[in-house]
Amino acid sequence: MPQKGRTEEKKITLELVQHELEPIYDRDSKVLILGTMPSPKSREKGFYYSHPQNRLWRVLSELMGEIQPVTPEDKKSFLQRHHIAMWDVLRACRIKGADDSSISSAEPNDINLILSAADIKAVFTTGKKATDLYQKLCLPQTGIPSVYLPSTSPANCRNCTVETLKEDYRVILDYVK
Repeated sequence: MPQKGRTEEKKITLELVQHELEPIYDRDSKVLILGTMPSPKSREKGFYYSHPQNRLWRVLSELMGEIQPVTPEDKKSFLQRHHIAMWDVLRACRIKGADDSSISSAEPNDINLILSAADIKAVFTTGKKATDLYQKLCLPQTGIPSVYLPSTSPANCRNCTVETLKEDYRVILDYVK
C-alpha cells in the first residue's frame, strides 16, 4: 500500500519497434531527409509522415509548387521527381507510441547505404531527437553533418505554424532546384 502523501509513478510501456519501411532514394537523389522512427500511423499506412495531421507533405508540396501527394505511390514519385531521399535515423528502438522523447535502446540505420548510391549534397534531420540521434549514432560513420529542421509532427503544432515550417524547410530548395 502506498504511503500517504506519495504519488504513484505511472508505468511507461515502451514497445520494441523495428523499422519496416524501405528507404526512398535513387541515384539522382540530392538531399536526404531523416526522421527518427516511423510513427504508429505511418507504420500502419506503410509510408513516411502518414499521420493525417503531420504537415511534412503539405510543406514540401507548397515549396515545390505542386498539389499535395496523398497515396504512398504519389509521395514516392514526388520525392524522386524532386531528388529527395527519405529514411529514418533508427532501425530499431524502444518507444512509447510516437513520443520521440521516450526513445531508448536506439539502433541506427546504415545511412551509408543511401550515401554510397546517391550524390547526396545535404542531410536534413526533422526534429531535435532525430538530430541528436543522428549526431550521436550516424555522424561518426557518415562524416556528413546534418541540418536541423523543426518537426512537422502534430505534437509540434503550437510551436511551428505551416508558414514558419515552410520558411525553415526552404533551405532544401538550394539543393534540389
